Amino acid sequence: MLEIIILAIALSMDAFAVSIGLGIKSNENLKTLAIKAGLFFGFFQALMPFIGYFGGVGLKDIIGGFDYWLAFFLLLIIGGKMIYEAFGENTEEDIAKVSTKVLLTLAVATSIDAMAAGFTLHLFDLNVYLSLLIIGITTFIFSFIGVMIGSKGTAKYESKAEILGGIVLIIIGFKILLENTIL
Repeated sequence: MLEIIILAIALSMDAFAVSIGLGIKSNENLKTLAIKAGLFFGFFQALMPFIGYFGGVGLKDIIGGFDYWLAFFLLLIIGGKMIYEAFGENTEEDIAKVSTKVLLTLAVATSIDAMAAGFTLHLFDLNVYLSLLIIGITTFIFSFIGVMIGSKGTAKYESKAEILGGIVLIIIGFKILLENTIL
């Protein structure tokens, strides 16, 4: 269970970083924006791993002997991408007005990586639906808090959140690899 909570926190770091940017840029009611951001990001961060999970289950018979290697490489790539993006341009800098369309676009964009991470969920001995619920709720909470932090003009946490999330995903990848090759 601890692995899923850690995975949920790591996956929510992209949404957290973007939410900080939304809070910085927003002129609308912060509590409303925080709830909307939490709902959009939380929903898609739960939906995409769900899709990825079924992809992993569908391919399990084909890749059963090396699925842990694939999970390792996926988490390594996703984590590396998050760390790399932490040093790049922020997408939310170009946002003038936070509309439903903007939130939808950002929610989908930040959750694409979660689809690949969902591919690894079958490697954990947990109820997948509970895992997805935990991922969604965790992302909701982090997104809500991100908007509130951003409203205070505290952009310094954006890149740190993405770096931390990337490192955690890489560590989870190594853990999966070590459990399946050494143990």
